[in-house]
Order: sequence, then C-alpha cells, then structure tokens
Amino acid sequence: MNVLTGYIVREVLKGSFIALILLLTLFNLFTFTDELKSLGKGSYGLQEIFKYLALTSPRVLYELIPSSALLGSLFVLGAMGNNRELIAMRASGVSVLGIVRSVMLAGAILAVFAVAVGEFIAPASERNARILKMSALNRDFIVQSRYGLWLREGSKFINVREIKDNGDLSEIHIYDLDERNFLQTAITANKAVFQQDKQWLLKNIEQSSISTEQVSTAQVESRSWKSSIDPKLLNVVVVKPENLSLYDLALYIDFLKGNKQKSETFELAFWGRVVNPFVTFVMLLVATPFVIGVRRGVSTGSRMMIGIIIGMSFNIIDKITGHVSLIYHLNPALMSVLPSAVVFSLALYAVRKVR
Repeated sequence: MNVLTGYIVREVLKGSFIALILLLTLFNLFTFTDELKSLGKGSYGLQEIFKYLALTSPRVLYELIPSSALLGSLFVLGAMGNNRELIAMRASGVSVLGIVRSVMLAGAILAVFAVAVGEFIAPASERNARILKMSALNRDFIVQSRYGLWLREGSKFINVREIKDNGDLSEIHIYDLDERNFLQTAITANKAVFQQDKQWLLKNIEQSSISTEQVSTAQVESRSWKSSIDPKLLNVVVVKPENLSLYDLALYIDFLKGNKQKSETFELAFWGRVVNPFVTFVMLLVATPFVIGVRRGVSTGSRMMIGIIIGMSFNIIDKITGHVSLIYHLNPALMSVLPSAVVFSLALYAVRKVR
C-alpha cells in the first residue's frame, strides 16, 4: 500500500465512522423517545431503557454501515476535491481507477467490520434486549429458542413452535409436572386460538397421562385452556430474522421447510444478510463519480443532501423489492441481489464516464 492509497483509506474510514456515530446517535434518540411511552410500566424504568438502547445499538449499527459509508465517503472525497487534493493525486499519476481501488479497500475493511458485528454481536444482543424489555414489562417467564419459545406457568412448561400473524398458535406442547417434578401429563395441540379472559381454545389435541405404571393416550378434538399467556406478550418474543445470525437463519429455514411452513420472510432476510457487505461497496462506488465528476466548490451540505437522497432511495427500492418478492413468491436470492446489482452497474457506468 503506497502513501496515497493509505491516506485515502484512512480518510474514508474516518469519515465513515464519524457518520456512523452521528447516525447511530440520531436513531437512538428516536428509539429513546419511543421507549419513553412505556416508562413506568411494570419495572421498565430509565435504567432499563438505557440498557435496551445499548443492547439494540449493534443491530442498528450493522444496518447503518452502508449509509455511513456513502455519507462519509461523500464528505471526505468531496473535501479532497474542494481542496484540490484529488487533482494533485491525478497529476502525480494516480488514475481514477486507482482512487476507486483505494476507496474499495476502505470498503473491504468496513465490510469485515459489518460482518463481525452482524454475525457475532448483533443477534445475541438483540435477543437480550427483547428479553430485558419483556421481563421488565411482564412477569411471565419466557425463553426464546431457535425452534420457538418456552414458557413456564407454575408446574407447567409450554413450548410454542409458531405464532401466526393473527395471534393464533401452532404446534403447542404442554408438559405438566407433579410435586416431585416428575412428568405427569403431556399435551400436544396443532392449534390454539385466543378467546377472551385468558382463555385459549386448543384444537386437534393428543393428551398423554404418565404414571409409574402406564402411559395412556387420548385424542380430543378441542378443549378450553386457561392461561396467563397474552398474544401481545408472545408477539414481543416471536422469532425474528434480526435475532438470528446467518448460520441460525439457515438452520431455521431448513426447520420451517422440514415442517412445511412458510419460510420466504426468513429466506429474504438470509440473502439480504449475505448481500449486505456488498451494499457497502456499492455505496462507496456510487460516491466516487459524484465527487470526481462534480465541479469543485459544491458545498458540504449539497454533497450530504446527494448522499441522503441516494441512500434513502436505495433503501426504499430495496424494501419495495423485498415486499414484492414476498407477495408474488419470487426468488428471494434474486430479489435480494437485484437492487444492489442494478445500482452497482449504474455506478460502474458512471465511473467509466468520468474516466
């Protein structure tokens, strides 16, 4: 790495991390305002809110890295252009392609940082944040796992594999222990529908009574089940893509397919996670022709406005593409890659025009 390449890499990284800190602070302020609405409910106080913000920050940081790379590079490279540093570099023999390579090298460092945060820190931190908030707002004890969630009510242990969008439950397993903590009853129901006053209606039930002498099994079409479980509480801890790493997403997708359940949302999240490091390179490549090809003297505010418009437009198109793929059951991998590939092609064309 020569001196000029190292200088560009350092400056792009510096600008990107400054933009990242500013954006993270802004987003946390918005989140803090929203969380104040729950202040005082249960044991959810200011201390819990600040812990919640700290635990959700890695996930927000991971999502903001591409936008921060765009804003930081526009700011830094724009300042170099206004100070005639880019002209001096090109006069000394550095080509436009050489400047792009230096910017992409900074992008590689940012991508590695994003993968480290997104795969090893953010999922566990996000799960802990949700558990912290749920525990403070509710007294029910819930543990979330890759294959659903576990709840305890007195001597009963309940496993719910899937929560429908309308609040219904699928694949419910209820294990009742006696005073010696021996299993005495095991109930499996295909579906549970919330009625009212903490009453659920279990459907397609298989009940096993277990004793030291025998195990008896009975089939029941439906029965009422009184429980303190609230559908709103379950929605708080339902398995979500942002709570899972790339590896866990792959396992969960296999689990859903093996049980013939819908997995499109998680497949889209999986491929979006795969594409995310590439998006950082796309954003940096987009910034380069805007800086080199735009005349000197363009204000920092104008460059930031360009970056914000590009970043917001890309995010909106990316979200729309994802929803379209879910509605029309299109290939998740293709629809995740498509927006980035189109923008990358346009950015390459712009770089060639600048050259």
